[in-house]
Amino acid sequence: MSSNITNSVFYVGVNDKDIDLFEGQYIVPNGMAYNSYVIMDEKIAIMDMVDKRKSKEWMDNLEEVLGDRQPDYLIISHMEPDHSAYLNDVLAKYPAMQVVSNAKLFGMIPQFFDVDIENRKVVVAEGDTLTLGEHTLQFMMAPMVHWPEVMVTYESADKILFAADAFGKFGTLDTDEDWACEARRYYFNIVGKYGMPVQTLLKKAAALDIQIICPLHGPILTENLPYYIEKYQTWSSYEPEDKGIFIAYCSLHGNTEKAAKELAALLEAKGAPKVVVSDLAREDLAECIEDAFRYDRMVVAAPTYDAGMMPIMQDFLYHLKLKTYQKRTVGIIENGSWAPMAGKLMREQLETLKDVKVLDNTVTIKSTMKEADKAQLEALADALL
Repeated sequence: MSSNITNSVFYVGVNDKDIDLFEGQYIVPNGMAYNSYVIMDEKIAIMDMVDKRKSKEWMDNLEEVLGDRQPDYLIISHMEPDHSAYLNDVLAKYPAMQVVSNAKLFGMIPQFFDVDIENRKVVVAEGDTLTLGEHTLQFMMAPMVHWPEVMVTYESADKILFAADAFGKFGTLDTDEDWACEARRYYFNIVGKYGMPVQTLLKKAAALDIQIICPLHGPILTENLPYYIEKYQTWSSYEPEDKGIFIAYCSLHGNTEKAAKELAALLEAKGAPKVVVSDLAREDLAECIEDAFRYDRMVVAAPTYDAGMMPIMQDFLYHLKLKTYQKRTVGIIENGSWAPMAGKLMREQLETLKDVKVLDNTVTIKSTMKEADKAQLEALADALL
């Protein structure tokens, strides 16, 4: 069903409770929201669409708001299919409607759709405006947040920022959960590589009087906006959000796991503010990436496998590099029965990252942890604190 955001701005998005993987890779236990909006004025503007999975529900919501009126504009801020998949049908249903977006996005449309909109295009650039009546829309380009064609729209009458994929989160709108947890996991796994473009967008937003943020995923933000903006400032600058130590391990027969948990116990006994331990093979990798960025320190623990490191650890470190992990301190625990190599290889991967301090004292376990190995763990714990 549709709902009011203001007297003239309506929510027509949908919840998807059946999806198991977002973008074919991210576990979404509480589903996903695809957000779309309508501005009712002398001229009517539809703000983005939804995924094809929920196109019928979206059209029902749209028709409920429009009644017997016809939309004048479809504004597309992001070409990704979860926001644009119904384009052909909407263009056919509303033949007089014009499509508003930037040149980069219009260049992408033929990659997704076999449709001729040459006579229906309204091409906008940075700072351009579109007046609907009482509402004026101002367009700002936001390239690489998180695709190159992305733009956001500021509506000056109700002081709304239509934020595209910025300020989004996993989960449906009727899910009762903390915003920051799933917004953080969403940010670092989807947008996280592009911190500098996000910073550029935040600088543009700082010049606006924003009272409402309408993202393409997640709840509409109407209160305590400085809290959400501050989170994005922290995340996009790659600064640690919390003081704590994230221990990410993988283990063949439980011995590396034992060392990781022994280190966690030592750290807690020594007064570490927060220690989080995750088994990379069993826990959501996206959540592990989130925790790696959340805390200011990390330990990676892996056995040697086929003269390399265990593949799940290789994958984890690859994802950290892909998402521009930086500004952290990292310790290493390795295990090996005859020729330990995991520590060396993990160090080589970590030392390629920007502003990452890799501690010198690698802990080496030979097959099973012995009493003598605890001194190594004690030294690592001290170095982390």
